Amino acid sequence: MPRLAKELSPLEVKRLQHPGKGGNATFAVGGISGLLLQITPAGGRTWLLRAMVGARRREIGLGGFPEVSLAMARERAREAKDKIRNGIDPVEERKAAKAALVAAQLRGLTFADAVDQYLAAKLDAFKNEKHKQQWGNTLKSYAIPGLGALLVQDITVQDVLRVLQPIWSTKTETASRLRGRIEAVLSWATVAGHRVGDNPARWAGNLKELLPAPSKVAKEGNHPAVQIADVPRWFAALRKREGMGSRALEFAALTAARSQEVRGARWEEIDLAAAMWIIQAERMKMDREHRVPLTKDAVDLLKALPRFADNPLVFPAPRGGEMSDMTLSATMKRLHAADLAEDGPGFIDRASKRPAVPHGLRSTFRDWIAEETHFPGDMAEVALAHKVGNAVEASYRRGDMVEKRRAMMAAWADFMTGNDRAGNKVVRIKK
Repeated sequence: MPRLAKELSPLEVKRLQHPGKGGNATFAVGGISGLLLQITPAGGRTWLLRAMVGARRREIGLGGFPEVSLAMARERAREAKDKIRNGIDPVEERKAAKAALVAAQLRGLTFADAVDQYLAAKLDAFKNEKHKQQWGNTLKSYAIPGLGALLVQDITVQDVLRVLQPIWSTKTETASRLRGRIEAVLSWATVAGHRVGDNPARWAGNLKELLPAPSKVAKEGNHPAVQIADVPRWFAALRKREGMGSRALEFAALTAARSQEVRGARWEEIDLAAAMWIIQAERMKMDREHRVPLTKDAVDLLKALPRFADNPLVFPAPRGGEMSDMTLSATMKRLHAADLAEDGPGFIDRASKRPAVPHGLRSTFRDWIAEETHFPGDMAEVALAHKVGNAVEASYRRGDMVEKRRAMMAAWADFMTGNDRAGNKVVRIKK
């Protein structure tokens, strides 16, 4: 029968010291057979339980002293021995628990981290740089604030709805793309082992039952436009405003270009002598180079702009980066508010009665071509860089009607500024 160790008191355990030579020293503390206090030459102290587990001799760590007191060590030793008697190896059990914890932590991925990992893995597949940027910006602007801190495993249909519903009617196209991108990130997370179950961002048989189809709300989501009759008054008010945002909005109106095309414009794209702005394919929505003939007003605007050393942007933000879309939107809002403050009607969309926004200027331009001039509609579509019919598409690829469009854009500038230059080819339709 093995000799039982003397049962030491807490004070006696505290007084135990390393003998000063050799490696780690162990002291039996009694109370539970095999319970030892191990002391290192440097004075570190840990609890050990020596026991036979099946045919193997184990030294089972029970924690450090004094964080684990003598009483706690004896209790842990009793629990370990109970497991051994029941056929459980405490060491292997601990390894399995640790592995399960690590696996759970790996699966416990937040949506924000999932977006970063997905983009790192997938964005190289996109050839269009603008598309890459839009992918990331859409998720970070709209999805991350609501879903970013949630674990991908815990995201529900209600969470996705909470992100989509506020913009589903007002920014339908953006919301529809956002839903698809959330679905793609969550699908990646499922395949990567970070979540299981149905994708809460799936459309068919899921969100389709809770949200109206994008095609049903698209008309309601059209961008509010300045009414044709209000354009000269609006443009005059714009020209009185100072600031880079106002000049960017003025240039957008003169060229009928998209906000992102104007905000990302670089001096290297512009030939002032030839009065031409050439936007590379990677910056265009249709992924095709677009030539924009510049009117005298547009050229004069550009010549008056300051140029900043080491900054290629035509309309840089105050801190030097690309201007935010909100800068142009804010300018439009101020124009509307200022007109109302002077007892004017403001600048509102004829159909929706909502204040006009920058993108709506393109609709105003298109409506003006159709209702007030005899310029071909297809030529206006080319100016807007829209996808057009096959016959015109072939013509566009050959020459893009740039000189004919130059006359059209000059007529548009004359209409906005109230000028009536010689050679104006606008033919007004009498009411």
